Amino acid sequence: MYAKLLFLHALSPIHAGTGQGVGVIDLPVAREKATGIPIVPGSSVKGVLRDACPDDKKVAIFGPDTGNADLHAGSAQFTDLRLLLLPVRSLKGTFAWVTSPLLLRRFLRDADNVRDAMPPDTAPDVPNLETCFVSDESCEIDMAGDNGRRVILEDLELNAKESEEAARWAEWLGSQLFPSDSYWKGALKGRICIVHDDVLSFLLETATEIAARIRLKEKEKTVERGALWYEEALPAETVLSGLLLAAEVKAGKDEVFSVVGDLVKSPVQVGGNATVGRGLCQMRLV
Repeated sequence: MYAKLLFLHALSPIHAGTGQGVGVIDLPVAREKATGIPIVPGSSVKGVLRDACPDDKKVAIFGPDTGNADLHAGSAQFTDLRLLLLPVRSLKGTFAWVTSPLLLRRFLRDADNVRDAMPPDTAPDVPNLETCFVSDESCEIDMAGDNGRRVILEDLELNAKESEEAARWAEWLGSQLFPSDSYWKGALKGRICIVHDDVLSFLLETATEIAARIRLKEKEKTVERGALWYEEALPAETVLSGLLLAAEVKAGKDEVFSVVGDLVKSPVQVGGNATVGRGLCQMRLV
């Protein structure tokens, strides 16, 4: 089995949902059951890329259509894309790209399957809930406080500590996500913020985007009774990652990676609400 890392950078909010919710949000985003970490299902990614694939490559790479699914499997296999960087409103620097030791270690576990990936060896341990790690003097989200530097995310005030590991992660992720864009490489390094896993769990519940939607009566243009619902979305600038595996059923690994690599060169639309601009994403195969 051969594998490459697949990154997804949200250019607009993404609603890859579960269809229904049991809480106050009618249409939540998809999350892992045990961790609550938001995901974009691999089936959604595969479907989007399959639709964009040329007809002469589609069956070999992605498999037959549903009616002939028992003939053979596709050669391209997609894991769920898990959250890696969550954009969170910051009092300074507009927003921070927030991650945690758990997210980075799970990413490293995926990267172990990829021969050419060379991410940093370790993820830093954040000692307590009040501390966060930022990069070096290029940090754009910290400010001076009575007891040293601090970062304010939403209504959380954290003590900011410079970390060489945070800087290395920012530089490596920037080179993968924005290989030819020096501005965004610098922006990622300036905005990266590694928080405690428990702080991230709180932000996963409070820092996603919630939008109220309504449906109008066709003629009267007034709101239909009961036609109010709330949708959750991952904010623009969210970064997720997963794996593309080449199984070599009807196509070799080089063909799989070449075809999918070509498909992700242009932005794609993932998830629901395409007609209102949701789900525009840039993907990268590494």
